[in-house]
Amino acid sequence: MVGASARYALELAWPPAPAGLPWATLLTNALGCLLIGVLMVYVVERGGAHPLLRPFAGVGVLGGFTTFSTYAVQVDQRADQPALALAYLVVTPVAALLAVATGVVATRGVLTLRGNLARRRAQSGKALR
Repeated sequence: MVGASARYALELAWPPAPAGLPWATLLTNALGCLLIGVLMVYVVERGGAHPLLRPFAGVGVLGGFTTFSTYAVQVDQRADQPALALAYLVVTPVAALLAVATGVVATRGVLTLRGNLARRRAQSGKALR
């Protein structure tokens, strides 16, 4: 409900133009995929998260937020504009994949940086003793 409500609010704030790209849906799907990439690294690679975090946040919240069924309907609604429909058909999954990859790489980088800083602090603490 949380994710779907957030998506609905975004669609209300930025309704799709009949002759243009549905930017709110594209943004929703890309942002949701970015956050799924972050979540999966945090849960799977870092570990130690509550076992229900992944299904609650990934399937529940982010699954409700992203909307690939609306994307499919919106592509079909633009069938009378084949170039626009094709562009939207291609851009959305490409943006989604790039967003997931960005989320994964950025989260790994942040976790690595935090680990390195913690190790340096621990080593400098030992040197002072």
